[in-house]
Amino acid sequence: MCARTTPKDKEELFGVKEESEEHLQLLGHVCMQPRVVLRRADDGEKYLGPEKQELKSPHVKKEEGEHAYIKEEKEPLRVKEEEVEDDVTKSPLTFVALKSDDNGEHEDDRGAEPPSSSSTQHMKTEGDADQWGPPQAQSDDTWSQSADTDNDDEYAKRNHADNNRCKCSQCGKTFSSKGYLNVHLRKHTGEKPFACPDCGKSFSQQSHLTSHTRTHSGEKPFACPDCGQSFSDKRSLKEHTGTHTGEKPFACPDCGQSFSQQSHLTSHTRTHTREKPFACSDCGKRFSDKGSLKKHTRTHTGEKPFACPDCGKRFSDKGNLKKHTRTHTGEKPFACPDCGKRFSDKGSLKKHTRTHTGEKPFACSDCGKSFSVKGSLKIHKRTHTGEKPFACPDCGKRFSDKRSLKTHTRTHTGEKPFACPDCGKRFSEKGSLKTHTRTHTGEKPFACPDCGQSFSQQSRLTCHTRTHTGEKPFSCPDCGKRFSDKGNLKTHTRTHTGEKPFACPDCGKRFSDKGSLKTHTRTHTGEKPFACPDCGKRFTDRRSLKTHTRTHTGEKPFACQDCGKCFSQKGSLKTHTGEKPFSCSD
Repeated sequence: MCARTTPKDKEELFGVKEESEEHLQLLGHVCMQPRVVLRRADDGEKYLGPEKQELKSPHVKKEEGEHAYIKEEKEPLRVKEEEVEDDVTKSPLTFVALKSDDNGEHEDDRGAEPPSSSSTQHMKTEGDADQWGPPQAQSDDTWSQSADTDNDDEYAKRNHADNNRCKCSQCGKTFSSKGYLNVHLRKHTGEKPFACPDCGKSFSQQSHLTSHTRTHSGEKPFACPDCGQSFSDKRSLKEHTGTHTGEKPFACPDCGQSFSQQSHLTSHTRTHTREKPFACSDCGKRFSDKGSLKKHTRTHTGEKPFACPDCGKRFSDKGNLKKHTRTHTGEKPFACPDCGKRFSDKGSLKKHTRTHTGEKPFACSDCGKSFSVKGSLKIHKRTHTGEKPFACPDCGKRFSDKRSLKTHTRTHTGEKPFACPDCGKRFSEKGSLKTHTRTHTGEKPFACPDCGQSFSQQSRLTCHTRTHTGEKPFSCPDCGKRFSDKGNLKTHTRTHTGEKPFACPDCGKRFSDKGSLKTHTRTHTGEKPFACPDCGKRFTDRRSLKTHTRTHTGEKPFACQDCGKCFSQKGSLKTHTGEKPFSCSD
């Protein structure tokens, strides 16, 4: 391999004389005076002869006495210079053998044996020469074949051993280092050695603990270069940048829907497989993703960790807080593509679009009735079960939905938060205000399919259609009399109980229904808002106007069952029949 060389040796090996300046320059590439160590080159690289080595243009530094050494950069053979004695003449001349890739054109340049796979780790000189022994006489081809075979076998064994050493015994997954394997194994063992000093929560990795501690310190070192929003961990920033680029690299193989995060795709695929691997430990309800389970558990614990900075109202999940803050800012970033109406959250927009499409994807399993909103179906099902989970804290009255309870409590507090922009009249619920505004606009969007009569409210149209069908679904529990709408039944029951909850503020007279009180107050104000279109006569209530118009039309809808005589007013019929429903108390 490497032997002590003399000028005579140079001549025998290279076929040149020592005094040849040209050949001395060639020898400068391979003859080194300092003691050197060659590290093992990567497999597949070829040993280069002096000519080829010169073409590679290594950095050659001349020393005193025309001695030189080679410093290679980014080459397979990396030369490390060890300590050199002060008197360079004491170091013997050492020859480093390099293999030529000229395929036999310069056979004289290949006079020495190249290093074997083991000897390339450390090439030693001087005192170590005795341990190496004399160079073996074997051809280049024989050496090349044996060396390459040994290298391949050694690497194959080593890589196989590395793979086995970094392979998970539980799931078979392989890793590039033992450290990664150790972290992975904690998924199987459940080990979480890193605990938060503030709240005690444990983590399987140090990096996860580092990110978590920022929730206590409020530190957000990762800022978005587009909008400046800051995040506590790098992954959240990476996910956020997708909102600017619109990139959605994760596509569902079943429906083609794309997502910006792998976790969102994983949750989505469970809508196809119906898989719900996360179960609530309190009620057993199952969920397709961990986040939904976490939100659900707060319904048991009552935890509301997210507080509004403006009004202090608290929420169980961050999304609801985000929606709520828009009630303060007035922000409505989601617009309907059909009518342009804007909404503060995406869910409300989605519900609204169904008013255009008529889509009602949620059907009742009991009666088949369909709904455009899942919440409406849930409330509807309670009409079958009779469930009323929401109770009034003041009177104990129970309701099937939260909104109805909220509206009811305003009857106790007298709160009327919804004001008419035209007349200033206030209402306890939004629906009542919406209905009221139609008295100003004259809008009657609900038309009867049988006679074409229009109404300002859906409930009035429903009651009206029963005059065609004759349906009277509401019956009095005391006398059995039936009614077409619930309001009339409620007013009727007061004739049995004698209840008169509505009092006149001017004279104190009391009435069993609100409409009668309203008509009565006009006797004090002199107001007569209903005018006859034929003669112009005005009336304090609609019923009186309706009775009056029959004098023009000649209509007599009330007939006697005994003689067939007809009357324009119900009171006249009762007088004719001799019916005396009112008795003197004296």
